[in-house]
Amino acid sequence: MLFEDTYRTIEDASEGIFRDKGSKFIAYAYPLTNEEQVKDIVFQLKKEHPKARHHCYAWRLSPDRNIFRINDDGEPSGTAGRPILNTLLSQDVTNILVVVVRYFGGTLLGVPGLINAYKTATEEALANAKIVEKTVNDIYSLSFDYLQMNNIMRIIKEEELNPTNQTFDLQCSMEISIRKSDLDKVLGKIEKIEGINIKYIRTI
Repeated sequence: MLFEDTYRTIEDASEGIFRDKGSKFIAYAYPLTNEEQVKDIVFQLKKEHPKARHHCYAWRLSPDRNIFRINDDGEPSGTAGRPILNTLLSQDVTNILVVVVRYFGGTLLGVPGLINAYKTATEEALANAKIVEKTVNDIYSLSFDYLQMNNIMRIIKEEELNPTNQTFDLQCSMEISIRKSDLDKVLGKIEKIEGINIKYIRTI
């Protein structure tokens, strides 16, 4: 197979905590589906922890794991966002955001101390998370004449697909999610139906 069609992510939000020389590092891990969510989550955490000194984070998106960002939020460059991201890389998880909230304890930890603190807090959050394997799926929209409904539904049942956003009228439409490795087989069946319009939407 030319590509992997599964990836590892977390099922639900989780937390981890690490303390060093009076400083407290609270790591929050969240499943992520798009970049827009990051701003809202960080904003919310800043509201919950107004007295915290730093809110550093890293995130990864996409099944091929090539979209990521880091933010040191005022910590020395490379001591916060990078160790968080490196932990995500070493545990091979994607579609995930980890924000580490730091309360300063009055004693400077130095560069190695900071790197260790952000890494360990992130590891704690991931240790408390349920890591799940998901398949890489392509979402397609189908539009077709009502008379073709039975043919479509038969394929959906055979291939165990879960249609969403369905509208049934004289002209019907729905979205279906197809596992990447099954694309040729499923689309081949659907394309045989007369008068059906198939459109690729996105990959999840």
